Amino acid sequence: MVDAIVVGARPAGTATAIALARAGRKVVALDRGHFPSDTLSTHLLFAGGVAELQRLGALDRVEALGAPPLPEAYMGGAGYAVRGRYTPVDGIAHGLCVRRTGLDDALVQTAREADVEVRERSRVTGLLGDNGRVTGVVYEDGDGRERALRAPLVVGADGRRSTVARLVGAEQPYRSNINGRACFYAYVEDGRPEWRTIAAQWREGAELGTAFPCDGGLLLVLLMPPRARADEFRGRLEEEWDRTAASIPGLAERLAGCRRISKVRSAIDTSSYFRRSSGPGWALPGDAGHFKDPVTAQGIRDALRYGRLLGEAAAPVLDDREALDAALLGWERRRERECLEIYAWTNALGAGEEMTPIERELYRTAAESDPTLGSTMLDVFSRVRTPSQALPLRRAAPIAARAFFHLPPGNQVTRGDVTRAAAREARRAAADRLVRMRARTLPLPSPSGAMITTCPPPASPSASPLPLSSVRAS
Repeated sequence: MVDAIVVGARPAGTATAIALARAGRKVVALDRGHFPSDTLSTHLLFAGGVAELQRLGALDRVEALGAPPLPEAYMGGAGYAVRGRYTPVDGIAHGLCVRRTGLDDALVQTAREADVEVRERSRVTGLLGDNGRVTGVVYEDGDGRERALRAPLVVGADGRRSTVARLVGAEQPYRSNINGRACFYAYVEDGRPEWRTIAAQWREGAELGTAFPCDGGLLLVLLMPPRARADEFRGRLEEEWDRTAASIPGLAERLAGCRRISKVRSAIDTSSYFRRSSGPGWALPGDAGHFKDPVTAQGIRDALRYGRLLGEAAAPVLDDREALDAALLGWERRRERECLEIYAWTNALGAGEEMTPIERELYRTAAESDPTLGSTMLDVFSRVRTPSQALPLRRAAPIAARAFFHLPPGNQVTRGDVTRAAAREARRAAADRLVRMRARTLPLPSPSGAMITTCPPPASPSASPLPLSSVRAS
C-alpha cells in the first residue's frame, strides 16, 4: 500500500511523482522500459518548457547533457525571414532541444532524488477497484512475476496508447482533430556553428521543415509534409527524406556542411485529442489524456506542467476520497481551459496546406515593419500569451486588410479568398472563445466500458504484495 501509483516514468509521470513525493507522499512509478532509453519523439522545449524543468529541480541535470541554449527563433516563409527572442519565464529566456534518452533519464534521477521509487521493466496489466473506484494496479515485474500494488490514486502517464486510459474506459476522445501533416525526423552532424543558438522553421509551399540544435553536436531535423504524401516515403524513407529536405531552400542551405547520421523515424497518425482525464481514484496527464500535433512542439512542456500541477493538487487530499475526486476534476478542467486555444491554433498550423494570404502578410509585416511581432508570436509558442492575446483584433485587422494589397502578381488567390479566410479566422476565434467559456461549467463526459477488477483488501496492512489468486488481470 502506497499513497500514489504512477504508470509511466517519462515527463508527465516523473513530474507528477516528483510533486507528490516532495509533498511527503510515498510514490511508486512503474515503467515498462528501462533508463536511459529513447522513445519516438521530437523534443524541442521553448522557454516555458525549460522553466518547467527548473520548477521540478531537473534543469541542472538536463543542461549538463550539453544541449546549447537557444535564445533565438527563426521562421522563414513566403520569401521573408522572421526572428524573435523570448520574454523570460521565471528568468529563463532560451529554449533547449535535448534528446529523450538523456532528458528522460535526468527526470528519473530527479524523481529518485525526491524519494520516488521507480520500478523499471514493470508492465501494468490490470487495475484493482472497489465499486467502480480504482484502488491499485496489477503488473508484471522484470522477472515476469505478477504483482499487485494499492493506492488511493493511480496516475496513467503512459502515453497516447495508454493502458490505464483503456482500462478505465477513457480511450476514445471526446474532442479530436485528424492531423494534416506526417512527421519524419532524423539527426545530422551539425556543421554550422553560426546556427547553433537558433531554433529554425521554414515553410515552402505545403512543405514544412525545422532544424533544432541539440546535445552531442547534433541537429534534429523534422520534416512535416502533407499527410497525403506519406505513401511517397514508404519503402524509400531515407531517399525521400533527403529529397524533401533539399526541396525547402532555406532548410537546404542550413544543412550545407551537415551529414545525416541516424535512420529516419516517422509518425503518420498524430491526430490531436482530449480524453476524459479524471475519475474516482485515477487521472491521465501527458499524452494519455491530451495530445496536440507536434507542429507547435507543446507536448513535453504540457506533460511537465500539468503533471506537476496534478501532483500538487492531489497531494494534500489523498486521504479524502471526495476531496481527491474534486481536486482531480478541477485539475482536468484547468488543463482543458488553458490548452483549448493553443489546441485550435495547433490544428490550424498542422493542416498541411500552403500559407494563406494572411499568414504571408503576417510574415511580411514582422520582417519589414514590425520587428516586435516575431517575439510576440514566439511568446505564443512559449505559452506566455495566447494566440488571441498576441494578435488581438486591433493588430490582426490591419494585417488582414494589407493582405488585399500584397498578393503576388499572377497569384490565383483573389481578394474574395482573403476576405473569406479572414471571416473563417474570425468565426474560429469566436468559436474557441465560446468553447473555453463552456469548458468552465459543462460536465465532462463520463468514461464507459471500464475494466476494473474488484479485489478484496489485504488481510493486514503489512500484506505486500497482495495475494493474486482472486485477481483477474483485465
